[in-house]
Amino acid sequence: MSGGLLIEHVSRRFGGLLAVDDFCMSLQTGELLGLIGPNGAGKTTVFNLITGVYSPSSGRILLDGKRIDGIAPMRISRAGIARTFQNIRLFQNLTVLDNVTVAFDRSAEHGLIGAVLRTPRFSRRRHESEMRGMELLATLGLDDKAQFIAKNLPYGDQRRLEIARALATAPKILLLDEPAAGMNPQEKVELMELIRFLRDRFRLGILLIEHDMKLVMSICQRITVFDHGETIAVGTPSEIQCDPKVIEAYLGEPV
Repeated sequence: MSGGLLIEHVSRRFGGLLAVDDFCMSLQTGELLGLIGPNGAGKTTVFNLITGVYSPSSGRILLDGKRIDGIAPMRISRAGIARTFQNIRLFQNLTVLDNVTVAFDRSAEHGLIGAVLRTPRFSRRRHESEMRGMELLATLGLDDKAQFIAKNLPYGDQRRLEIARALATAPKILLLDEPAAGMNPQEKVELMELIRFLRDRFRLGILLIEHDMKLVMSICQRITVFDHGETIAVGTPSEIQCDPKVIEAYLGEPV
């Protein structure tokens, strides 16, 4: 596979603990995959390996055929991988719009001197960032809340804002870490529709960690099941629901 994300035999040790063992996965543009398993199974560690927070102890990770394992998280972000977090990470006291435009306003583009002196070049690019930010907020149904302080948003809108900020980096691959956590049933329905829409609208590959099995089974094309750092099953939702190892380790009964 020359394009998309490819994870080949990746393991990660923390001292004597093998947190991820020989993990393999491929994710192409337009695919929507799920990664499920009990708490502590190693799912978020996989996200941290993909985004450069950790380096693999062995194996390799490629994006569009180029290795990204072992490089800085900022470089991985610029290469085209974005993520959200299990615990929402927003600039709580900034406006909704500022939370998004900050992803556009990279110091390499604007320059520290330009930012301090408010040069015409800085001002022009800041205006462009705000215009792009408003377009992105409109796409996620948040444009009417652009001047709200982020911490004052309803919980579901905070989740949407975190996704908007991730999309502002123009990713090829989007990693969603439990986006439905804390949502009510109606918000989860809207989230499912949003995830599908974003995949198609931005031509993304999406990898989803989620504990809500109804959501996972409804939208994911393929699912990988993780337990104690090991992959115990890979398949379509219907295959996963009927897999005896998955039922024993995680589901308890068919969904």
